[in-house]
Amino acid sequence: MTQDTPRQPRHWLDSATHRHWLTREGLALLDFHRAGRLASGGFGPIDGDGRLLDGASADTMITGRMAHSYALAALQGVPGAAALAEHAVRALNGVLRDTRHGGWFAGDPAATDDRSKQCYLHHFVALGAATATHAGIPGAAELLDEAVEVIDSRFWSPEEQAFVEGYAQDWRDLADYRGGNSNMHGVELCLELADVRGESVWLERALAIVERIIHRHAAARDFRILEHFHGDWSEWPEHNADRPDDGFYPYGATLGHGFEWARLMLHLEAALERRGKAAPPWLFVEAAALFDASLRDGWEADGAPGLVYTVDWQGQPVSRRRRHWVHAEAAAAAAAFIQRTGEAHYEHWYRRLWDVIDDVFVDRERGGWRQELDGRLAIDAAEGDIKPDLYHAYQATLLPRLPLAPNLALAVERL
Repeated sequence: MTQDTPRQPRHWLDSATHRHWLTREGLALLDFHRAGRLASGGFGPIDGDGRLLDGASADTMITGRMAHSYALAALQGVPGAAALAEHAVRALNGVLRDTRHGGWFAGDPAATDDRSKQCYLHHFVALGAATATHAGIPGAAELLDEAVEVIDSRFWSPEEQAFVEGYAQDWRDLADYRGGNSNMHGVELCLELADVRGESVWLERALAIVERIIHRHAAARDFRILEHFHGDWSEWPEHNADRPDDGFYPYGATLGHGFEWARLMLHLEAALERRGKAAPPWLFVEAAALFDASLRDGWEADGAPGLVYTVDWQGQPVSRRRRHWVHAEAAAAAAAFIQRTGEAHYEHWYRRLWDVIDDVFVDRERGGWRQELDGRLAIDAAEGDIKPDLYHAYQATLLPRLPLAPNLALAVERL
């Protein structure tokens, strides 16, 4: 290299071109998913061409995620994003809210018979409300206060130091089940609430959850995350063995969650240290073990590109589906480890993951990302030609450009 030769960036995260690519891709996703806006309120699922599905109605999970995503976009300075976030907040304050018993339905009660109260959904109501509150979206602060009160009084168990799963509409009949997925998104929510509300108790809760699910259970299973438990927290490894492709409660270890937990653990470590609190050494060690175990079990496990969806307790593929969110979370986790360590191992995987996302999932013909593919990388017939999820892909374009702390909602306005 001569003296006049410009120094090449050591990491893609240092590359202005790569950061521009992420920005462009994030803006394209935001534009594509505007189509999910329902004139009647909230957001619903869209198809592969970016059109609302026939008969689409407001979906609480999608609407909460849209409130979060478009509020993040508003904080970035994306024109029109604040109005879309406000549209989501209005639905969460309106048609999706149970005015009789409190809490939120899974969707528009005029279009669905599901009246249960699920922790997972409430976490996304609160996440959307928290980000929208920080973005100054009208109605968000009141929504956040109510959502936090419901989560605190109904779903957080002080005795268990974890979140419970669900109830009937009237808050009776607590489910005899405890779930890793809802608690993982509980950690995500806790990290946001700690910063948006300035309440460190949420970090204590996040650490307690991670200690239970990862330090106590996953570490003993070669870092394959057990997500299903009975109501007394006894392990339930065979849950849904007859339904291995269940969208929310699949049998076996879900590899995308291995990456997601790993990234959240790095954010938790950084959040604790930012407040002058000691982070236990195992937090980073086990986050790194989760990342590597998920790659070990999932990467091209059946010979096709990318990561399989789930594996059994011996690490053999169960569901060979290729889901966009798994790869989005893997790329975001690799970026977090690059920031934490600077190690070439994570740079290598960061580049490989984005190459697969670009080749397999980014849909340049119709827009958005292909979301549900089978093991042959064709549209998954069981799921259909749909693209309802903005949240995972959009966050994957943001997180590599942001510090591990403070939380995404606070950090994103610096972009």
